[in-house]
Amino acid sequence: MKTMSSAEVRQAFLEFFEEHGHKQVESSSLVPANDPTLLFTNAGMVQFKDVFLGLDKRNYKRATTSQKCMRVSGKHNDLENVGPSPRHHTFFEMLGNFSFGDYFKRDAIKYAYQFLTQVCGLPEDRLVYTVYQNDDEAYNVWVNEVGIDPKRVARMGPKTNFWQMADTGPCGPTSEIHWDKTPELGEDRIVEMLQVEDDRFLEIWNLVFMQFNRTAPDPDHTGQFDVPLPAPGVDTGMGLERIVSIVQGKLANYETDLFMPIIEATQQLTGHSDTTRDANIVPYRVIADHVRAAVFLIADGVEPGAKNRQAVCRLVIRRAARFGTKLGFDAPFLGTVAQAVIDHMGEHYTELTAKADQIKAVITKEETMFRRTLDRGVSDLNAMLDQLPDGGTLPGSQAFYLKATLGLPFEVIKDICEERGYTVDLAGFNAAEAEHSRVSGGKVIGRIESAEAYSSLLADLKGSGALAESGVTYSPYGPTTVAGVRVLAILGEGGPVESAIAGDRVEVVLSETPFYVEAGGQVSDTGTISGDGWVIEVDDTRRPVAGLIVHSGEVGEGQPKAGDQATAVVDSLRRADIIKNHTATHLLHAALRNQLGTHVEQRGSLVAPDRLRFDFAHGDRVTDQQLRTIEREVNDAVQANYVVVAKVKPLAEARAEGAMALFGEKYGETVRTVSIGADGQRYSYELCGGVHVRETGEIGAFVFTSEGSVSSGIRRVEALTGRAAVEYIQDNLSALHHIAGQLGAKPVEAQSRLAALQDELAQSRKQHSALQRELARLKFESLMHETEPVNGIRTLVAQVDGVPADVMREMADWFKGRVSDGVIVIGTIFEGRPQLLASVAGGLTKQGYHAGELIKSIAPIIGGGGGGRPDMAQAGGKDPSKLADALQAARDVLAAKGR
Repeated sequence: MKTMSSAEVRQAFLEFFEEHGHKQVESSSLVPANDPTLLFTNAGMVQFKDVFLGLDKRNYKRATTSQKCMRVSGKHNDLENVGPSPRHHTFFEMLGNFSFGDYFKRDAIKYAYQFLTQVCGLPEDRLVYTVYQNDDEAYNVWVNEVGIDPKRVARMGPKTNFWQMADTGPCGPTSEIHWDKTPELGEDRIVEMLQVEDDRFLEIWNLVFMQFNRTAPDPDHTGQFDVPLPAPGVDTGMGLERIVSIVQGKLANYETDLFMPIIEATQQLTGHSDTTRDANIVPYRVIADHVRAAVFLIADGVEPGAKNRQAVCRLVIRRAARFGTKLGFDAPFLGTVAQAVIDHMGEHYTELTAKADQIKAVITKEETMFRRTLDRGVSDLNAMLDQLPDGGTLPGSQAFYLKATLGLPFEVIKDICEERGYTVDLAGFNAAEAEHSRVSGGKVIGRIESAEAYSSLLADLKGSGALAESGVTYSPYGPTTVAGVRVLAILGEGGPVESAIAGDRVEVVLSETPFYVEAGGQVSDTGTISGDGWVIEVDDTRRPVAGLIVHSGEVGEGQPKAGDQATAVVDSLRRADIIKNHTATHLLHAALRNQLGTHVEQRGSLVAPDRLRFDFAHGDRVTDQQLRTIEREVNDAVQANYVVVAKVKPLAEARAEGAMALFGEKYGETVRTVSIGADGQRYSYELCGGVHVRETGEIGAFVFTSEGSVSSGIRRVEALTGRAAVEYIQDNLSALHHIAGQLGAKPVEAQSRLAALQDELAQSRKQHSALQRELARLKFESLMHETEPVNGIRTLVAQVDGVPADVMREMADWFKGRVSDGVIVIGTIFEGRPQLLASVAGGLTKQGYHAGELIKSIAPIIGGGGGGRPDMAQAGGKDPSKLADALQAARDVLAAKGR
C-alpha cells in the first residue's frame, strides 16, 4: 500500500475522478438547503437530491465531492458509539462520485476498483464485494470484467444491498466493497461470512445504482412496482476516515492523522504520557470527535441553543466538556483543542480559518456556561442514583429536572447513569418535557418578530398597571446593578410564556433596567438577570417599540417565571471598555476638526467593547503624518484628564451654546449633552445619549489601527483604547523587537536596515536572473546538438530543470532564431512543480503542427492542463515524477505525424 496522509487521500480521490471527466464540486453546508426533512447533511448525495429527482439541472453530468456530514439523529445516530467504538463518529467526510444519467454500473465499479488498487495501492486479495441478490449485471461486471474470483463476491438481500429514498420514488440495488481484516482465515468462507455480516470485514465503499422508480410501497421487495428510470444514476459514498485508517494501517480511525493532532492537543493540556492517554482513550476520542463536530457546525452557522440543530451543537460541546472532567479538566479547554482542528483541516475547509476566532469564542462561551452548573448537576444526579437499588432506573421526572434546572443534556445524564450501571426512563422524561411545554404556554426558542405583538404586550402591561404610561424605567446612566426589579413578561416564539427552563432562549421584560439599548453607535449591554435559583445570561438588549425594552438571552440555570423578583446586572468590565471607546470618539471628532478643518462632520460610528469606528466627511486620504498628529492630540486630551459632564437641557439652549449635533439626526425639544473639559475651556461639546467615562484619564491610551475610504467624500478610521490599545501596542512592539533582532539592529534602526536588505535582495535577484539566463543559454547550445529529424522536421524534445517559465519562452525564441522549420518541446521542474512548453517554428503550423494541441495531449500526464496558440503553448502540472513520461509522449505524438 502507498503511504498517504488524509489530505493526500482526499485530494487523490477528487483528482482521480476529475481526470475521468467529473466536475469537482465543493462540499455543501452541514445545514441542508431547501430540505426540511433533514436535520443535517448526512450523505454526499444530499446536495444532488433534486438533480436525481429531475427537479434541478446542472451543467455537468458527472460530479465528485468530499462532503461534510453529521449523523446524530434518527436511524443514523452514532452518538452513543462515539468513544468506545474505534470507527463511529458524529461528524465525518464522505467521498463520493456521482453520475446523472451518464455512466452506470460498469464504469462505477471499474472506477472504484481502479482507485482502490492503483491509486491507494490496496492489495487485491484484501478486498471482497457484495451485490444485490438479483443484480446479475453488477455481479457479471465484478466477476467477468474486473476478474474477481466468485469466492469473493456475495449476493445479499435488500437489508444491506438495496437503497430507496422513501417508500416510493427513486431506488435501486447497491454494491459494497469491503476490507478483509483477517485474510489468514482463507477464501473458502468469505461469501458465507459476508452474508452473516461477520466482523471480519470492514465496509469501505457503497455504490448505489439508482435504477428504478418505485410507484407503490413494496416491503417484500418483489420488484413488481419498480419501473426503470429513463436516466439511471450513480451515487457512491466512501468514508474518508475508514479509507485513511486502511491506507495508514491503523486499527482505529482515531489513530489516523485525522484525529491524532486533536488527541495530541488534548494530551498536551493534560500532560499525560502515551500510556496514561491510552488507558483513558474513550474520553480522548469523545473530545476529539465532538470538538471536530462543533467546529464544523459553528463554521456553517449552527451555534449552541435549546432546539433542533442548535441543540446538537450544544450537546457535542457539553458532552465533550463532561468527558473532559474525566481527564481532570476543571476549567474551559475546548477552545484550545478547537484550534488543533482548525490548523489541521483549515487548508481544505478554508471557512474554518476564516472564522477561527468566532468558532473558538462560541465554544468557550458555551463550555463556560455549562461548567457553572456541571458540578452541581452531576452531584445531584449521583445523589439521585444513590437512592436507587443497584441496576435501577432513574425516573424521567428527575432526569427532566436536571435538564430543566441545571442544563444537563439528556445524553449526558444517560452516559453517567450507564457508567454507574443504571438506566433512564426515557418515556417519563419525554412526558415531563411535554407537560412543561403545555404548562409554560408556548414554545420558548427565541423571540417574536411582530411589532404589533410587542405593541399589544406593552398595552397589556400598561393596562394592568404593571407599567407606567412612560413604559419601562430606563436607567443606564446609574449603577450597573439594580436589585428588586420585577419580571413583567417572558417571551418565546409565540408570545408571552409563564416560565422557561435551562437552555431556553427567551426575551425578558423588566420593570426597570440598567442595560443600555443600542443607539448612537454604542452597542447594547450584556450581563445577567437572576432570581431565586435561576439565572438568565443576557446577550442583547433592544427596544422593539417605544416604551418597551426586552433583554434577549438564555436561561443558564433554574426556571424563571413571570412575576418573579430579580436583580439585573450589567457586565461592568465590558461596559467600561465600551464607554472608554465612546468618550474617545468625542475626543477624536474634536481632534479631526482641529487638524483637518471644521468641514469634518461625523457620518457614523460604532462603539463596541473591542474597538471604535468613526466615519466622517473629508475629501482626501488622511496621511500617516496627519494620523500621527491626531493620535497624539487625542492622547494629550486623555492625559489632561478632562472632566466629562452630561446634562439634559432644551435643544435651543444646547445649540446656542455650540453643541454639535449628528448629521441627519432628528432631535426632540429636550436633549442630552456631553461636555468634555471645564465650561471655560471645553475641548468637546456634543449632543449624545450614550454612556461615558467620568474623566478622560480613564480611557488610558488611544491608537489608530486603520484609515480608509467608505464612499466618495467619506473617510473611516478605526482605533483602540484602554486594554485593547495596550495589548495592540505590546504586540507590535514585541514584533518590532523580534524583527530588529533578526536583522541584527536596534528597533529604531530596523526600518533602514530592512530597506538596505531589500535593495541587496533586489540586486541579488537581478544577478540570479542573469546567471540563470546565461546557464539556460549554455544548456540550450548543448541541447541543439541533440536535435533530431522526425519525419523530416528538425525536432528538440528535452528536460531542462530549474528554469522558470519566462526563460523557457526565451529558449523557444532562441530555437526559432536558429531553425527555420522545427518543433521544440521542453519540460522543467521549477520550485517543485512541472511545466511544459511547445513551440512550432516557421510554416509548420500550416502543415498541421499545432503547439496548443500537442500540449493539450501531454499535459494530463503531469496532472495538469493547458494549451495555447498554434505556434506557442504552455502547461503546468502537479506530478513532477511524470515529466519524463510526458516528454516521451510528445516524441510519440510527433513521430505519429508521419504515419
